[in-house]
Amino acid sequence: MTRDDAPAQAAERPARENAREHAVEAALRKLDLDAKTRLLAGQDMWSLPALPEVGLASLVMSDGPIGVRGVRWTADDPSVALPSPTALAATWDPALARRAGRLLAQEARRKGVHVLLAPTVNLHRSPLGGRHFEAYSEDPYLTGEIGTGYVLGVQDGGVGTTVKHFVANDAETDRFTVDNVIAPRPLRELYLAPFEAIVKNARPWGIMAAYNQVNGISMTEHGHLQNDVLRGEWGFDGFIVSDWMAARSTKRAIEGGLDVAMPGPHTVYGEALAAAVRDGEVAEETVDHAVRRVLRLAARVGALEGAEPAVPESGLPEAADGDALAREIARRSFVLVRNERGALPLRPGSVALIGAAARDARVLGGGSAQVFPEHTVSPLDGLTAALPPGTLTYAIGADPSDELAPAGTGFTLRAVCRDTDGRVIGEGSLPSGQVQWIGDDLPDGVSYDTLHSVEVTGTFTPRESGEHAFGTRGLGAFTLTVAGETLYDGVQEMGDESDPFEAFFGAPTERGRVTLTEGVPVEVSLLHPLDREHAAPLPGVMFSLVHLGPRRDPDELIAEAARAARAADTAIVVVATTERVESEGFDRRDLKLPGRQDDLVRAVGAANPNTVVVVNAGSPVEMEWRDDVAAILLTWFPGQEGGAALADVLLGAEEPGGRLPTTWPARLADAPVTEVTPTDGRLPYTEGVFIGYRAWERSGATPAYPFGHGLGYTTWEYESLDVTPDHAPGHVIARVTVRIRNTGTRPGREVVQLYAAPMTDTAERPARRLAAFASVEAAPGEAVDVEIPLPRRTFEIWDEEAGRWAMVPGAYAIEAGRSVTDRRLTASLTL
Repeated sequence: MTRDDAPAQAAERPARENAREHAVEAALRKLDLDAKTRLLAGQDMWSLPALPEVGLASLVMSDGPIGVRGVRWTADDPSVALPSPTALAATWDPALARRAGRLLAQEARRKGVHVLLAPTVNLHRSPLGGRHFEAYSEDPYLTGEIGTGYVLGVQDGGVGTTVKHFVANDAETDRFTVDNVIAPRPLRELYLAPFEAIVKNARPWGIMAAYNQVNGISMTEHGHLQNDVLRGEWGFDGFIVSDWMAARSTKRAIEGGLDVAMPGPHTVYGEALAAAVRDGEVAEETVDHAVRRVLRLAARVGALEGAEPAVPESGLPEAADGDALAREIARRSFVLVRNERGALPLRPGSVALIGAAARDARVLGGGSAQVFPEHTVSPLDGLTAALPPGTLTYAIGADPSDELAPAGTGFTLRAVCRDTDGRVIGEGSLPSGQVQWIGDDLPDGVSYDTLHSVEVTGTFTPRESGEHAFGTRGLGAFTLTVAGETLYDGVQEMGDESDPFEAFFGAPTERGRVTLTEGVPVEVSLLHPLDREHAAPLPGVMFSLVHLGPRRDPDELIAEAARAARAADTAIVVVATTERVESEGFDRRDLKLPGRQDDLVRAVGAANPNTVVVVNAGSPVEMEWRDDVAAILLTWFPGQEGGAALADVLLGAEEPGGRLPTTWPARLADAPVTEVTPTDGRLPYTEGVFIGYRAWERSGATPAYPFGHGLGYTTWEYESLDVTPDHAPGHVIARVTVRIRNTGTRPGREVVQLYAAPMTDTAERPARRLAAFASVEAAPGEAVDVEIPLPRRTFEIWDEEAGRWAMVPGAYAIEAGRSVTDRRLTASLTL
């Protein structure tokens, strides 16, 4: 049981905080200028230096939106992989997000990590954003609520967070340099709003400054937003760390409010900052402010001697079961957007499972958030375990991609590191052919000074006979050998990629083909000598051995799948995006499912009217066949237990609990906001406050599925709605009571959504906006009342002339319903 919220501890909190502040000030007084500036520079890729003279241990940071990688990206130290952040938002459950945060804190403590580089609370401004799976929603209120739960949970476990990316890092194209031009009102009402809510409601211990500029100023140097708004107006007392390599100027960064420049040790701080102080360019008092905030962080996480941590050992939450929680979050996040003729839950009978994505599950998105789970449960695994023997058949149907992918199933690989004399200096295991060592990720005994080459070596046992393609991904020299045959010996030069992640994890290159026999292992080797010309953008080693199995004729595979579907009582098709479609480092070009997956769904749907389509994508995809199948279930990237959770939901052991956190267009052409590519380095947010469902309602276009939509396995009647003004001072302006009744035959969970719609608009506002929400559970026939407070901010706008929030008086319709378009009850509120 966590004791963080106990009244006795709440009363003690100010005293503990005062004691910590005294310890921070005492440590600060003992540090000289060089020690202070060294602390702000970082000592390596993931940590800050220890300062034994004041009892300061090294502070360790790690990526951690869905799993805690730790300081080494290695399968030798696996991590629990939760569902994607978008999946977490699809639960519409801040309490569940808090439980997820507590589990991640537990993982962080196990790995010696003090601070998670998460959560990502940038908005889904355009469906083309390539990293949207790592963010929550298109709506700032929902984003703020889920982010608050996540931060509270992580910090319940005594681990810090860095809410990111502050601010307006809403796309990947030219993210290092783009100047996002945003008027004050949308900046406040949309993009800053989740950060403000989390700062005020969760008191995060850290914020991460983004790469991009906002209105001509780099975020790591943005004194107005970091000092005046974040710290001044909102009262943020934590530290601000740069995104990795984002800090560019010593004087402008430190005076603009940036506390820590990462990664170290060579940054704009350290010796450069000490010199700037000695030369009179920067006041030492400014450095002291930054150091104080870092020491405060250290005190909170228990890394500063003489300071009691914010959460003592006795106050830590009970240990959580990572597998069980990952499974629960996944099933609670699945959104059933279509269910004709009661196709789900599955009826007894035979099932044809179809799709490469059912066998080779994608459980997380690409980029810095990736971790190695100890195991993953694919849809094929989950359904095989759950269905009676002999009732399930499987057909591959159509692969999502004809591109080579990092070597996986069938490969047993190790990375062997050698020095210039060819001596082995270290080895590391690889669950796939992808080497992604950043900073100190190197295997034991290996250093950058001694490392001359890396060889990915081992065996490959094909699961299909035929012609197998092999290749490389990355830059520099490669020698590729398969079954004793050298397929390639050459150098891959840099192309026109503008982002390091795209350059090193972009398009794979085929180097040769070998005919192999099912079940007969062969030796494989990819030797990669290192050189400075092709060095990674960060200290590290990044390249991949890639592979593609024999390609059968796609039309033949689709016909085979259709025959399997025709012979079964139910057909389940699993389709998905790939790492080349959704990943950090680049944006999407369209919303199409890759490969021949659309053709596959059409063929299976024509063969079996009882076809269920499972869509595994982190953000919207076009589904032109959506009216031609019986059911559609969205599973996002569902984490390591995704297949088990899928079986739970398809078979009816659990209901799909999710609601859409983002509008799904029928076609990209219908989406009101799509621009993510800067012109001459600038990207104007010309849509103002109209993004997401706000923009859809304004445009009059109809999406495939609206914001908030999601079906369950029971039905609900909304019986009454009462709105009572709250005249007490505070952020609540009214309280709404909604009575709903479960009119179905099984227990269920409903997300009651409240929208506020101005009856007359005097301020060019959206037709309506999400004001609040709550979850309720009820047995069949049971009616429940839920009271939901309406926040004052719902009825305010940012007054650009006055530079403050202003209430907009008048009459409002308060609408309760199941989505932004399925509003069941309305009451009026006059302010």
